[in-house]
Amino acid sequence: MPTPSSDGESPAVMFTSDRTFRVWRYGIGHSQLLLRAVPDSMDTACLDLLFEGVSAMQLVQQYKSIEVCSASEVEAEEILGFSGAEPPVRELLLPVVLRSTSGSGFVLCRSVTALRGGEDPVGSDSDSEDRSVVWSSRPQT
Repeated sequence: MPTPSSDGESPAVMFTSDRTFRVWRYGIGHSQLLLRAVPDSMDTACLDLLFEGVSAMQLVQQYKSIEVCSASEVEAEEILGFSGAEPPVRELLLPVVLRSTSGSGFVLCRSVTALRGGEDPVGSDSDSEDRSVVWSSRPQT
């Protein structure tokens, strides 16, 4: 896990949710990671965090009350170093830090999107479920 910055720089919280997200699927061929919060007594729809173009990650099994944060400069350098990404590619990648009451981690990706929709806790692979984009982020180039 990257070392939190001690220079007073606090990373921006880009997305937050009180729901519990679990590592749901990772597809190495498409470099996609899916963290899913399944429906419960409070929420009747799934809430997904879809990371695309994943180059590196370090995760815990679940995230309770997740915060998706932009990495500080120090954290970003550690994540990029861990990944082995070279300079021309680095500018295309988004280092994201995941924080929660149950653990922390990071994902280095090309984009991350929060999607709401679907009532199937198993998660249908078809696009037949109605889903809407709640939030999305890409690297600023």
